[in-house]
Amino acid sequence: MTLAVFQKGFNYVQDGRGNRLVYHLRGCNLCCPWCSNPEGMEFSAAPGTPVSEIVDEALSCRPMFFDGGGVTFTGGECTCQFDALKEALTLLKQAGISTAIETNGTAARLPELFGLTDELIVDCKHYDPGIHLHTLGASNETVLANIAAAAAEHPDLLIRIPLIGGFNASEEDMERFAELFLRLGADRARIELLPYHEYGKDKWAKCGKKYTVHDAFISPEQREKNEDILRRHGLTVVRT
Repeated sequence: MTLAVFQKGFNYVQDGRGNRLVYHLRGCNLCCPWCSNPEGMEFSAAPGTPVSEIVDEALSCRPMFFDGGGVTFTGGECTCQFDALKEALTLLKQAGISTAIETNGTAARLPELFGLTDELIVDCKHYDPGIHLHTLGASNETVLANIAAAAAEHPDLLIRIPLIGGFNASEEDMERFAELFLRLGADRARIELLPYHEYGKDKWAKCGKKYTVHDAFISPEQREKNEDILRRHGLTVVRT
C-alpha cells in the first residue's frame, strides 16, 4: 500500500507529545474555508510513498523522538487514506514507535484506529449539525459519535476547537460546546482552543481557490474567557 504525502517534517508538541515526525496526507472530505493547508485538500492520482518506506524512515529517525515523541499523521484528512494509514500505524506500533493522528473525525471506521494510536487528536468545529453541513460540506453526526466512542475507549483524547470569529467563538458557543462534551462523556478528554490565523491565506490563491474568511480573529482575552467557560463546566483545557 502507499500513502500520498504532500508535506513532512518535525514539529515539537504541536502535533502530539514530544518531538514528532509529521506526515501530511493528501485529500480531505471537508471544505473548511479557513484551512491552512489548501494544497492538501485535493486527492492525487500520482503514485504515493510505500508504507514500508515511511516506516523505515520513521525507524531511522527514532533518536529524534525525544520527550515522548513519535510519528503523527495529519492532512488534509489522514483518514481519507484509511487502509494504508491503518497499515502504517500497525507497523509503527509493532516497532514500538509512538503514534498519533490529527483528524476531523468524520471517518465511520475511526474506532478501528483507537488501539493503534497513542494519542488521538480530533477536531470539533461546531456543535450544530446543520451549521457544520452548510459551512464545511458534511454533517458532524459521525464526528460526535466518534468523540463519544473515543471518550469511552481511548486513553489519550485531545479535542481541538478552531476558534473562528462569527462561526463558533462566542461565549454562547462555548456554553454549547461544554454542554455537548459533557453529554458525549468527554469530561476526561483534554480540550484545546486554537484561535483563527491566516497562515494559509496566500496558499489559497496559489491553489486557484478563493479565500472567503474575513474578520475572524479572536483576541487573547476572548480566548481566555472561552477557556474559563469550559473549565467552569469541569472540562480540562490545555494549550500545546
